[in-house]
Amino acid sequence: MKDYDTYIFDLDGTLLDTLGDLTASVNHAMAIFGLPQHTQEEVRRMVGNGIGKLIERAIPAGKDNPQFGSILSTFTAHYLAHSMDRTRPYDGITTLLSALHKQGKRLAIVSNKQQAATTKLCRHFFNETISVAIGESGNVRRKPAPDTVDEALRQLGASKDGAVYIGDSEVDIATARAAGLSCISVLWGFRDRQFLIQHGATCFVSRPEEILAGN
Repeated sequence: MKDYDTYIFDLDGTLLDTLGDLTASVNHAMAIFGLPQHTQEEVRRMVGNGIGKLIERAIPAGKDNPQFGSILSTFTAHYLAHSMDRTRPYDGITTLLSALHKQGKRLAIVSNKQQAATTKLCRHFFNETISVAIGESGNVRRKPAPDTVDEALRQLGASKDGAVYIGDSEVDIATARAAGLSCISVLWGFRDRQFLIQHGATCFVSRPEEILAGN
């Protein structure tokens, strides 16, 4: 694996297995409004483009549903209160980040998760290794636009030379391409290898330690 100076990570499906909590919050909102429940596998296919798109995909008629805003607010409130009930780092992630941090690498998170939840999870799980965490705020275009990556680089004081973006989805591949960065696609997240290949992935890792240079 190539050695980089700056490592920018997606959050859900890359650093953290958040699917259980996302599914629980989706189904809480569905129950409140008398809508059908979703399996975890169904929610897996809905995530990646922010919570607005998640709820749009989860409810009948999507954004045209007259209760869309209320359902989104219900989901958001529940998720912020329960985002760490089941969520945990994937095996090997904490060790990887510690190793990169000790090597003096610049580390950041760029996610389409709401900024408040992104900050909360980063501080809880990665406070000692990651200081920059950019989520969806409404002030900057979310992925796959390059804006959040550019903002992370600005906060890190880093250039695109020597930077890599690491994620688990087609959104992350498109984000890296838009930002002009190399992309590493992880295979433990929410999308499988064949799906990622179909969306342009060319570099894969099956275990976090493979990201370290020399592995």
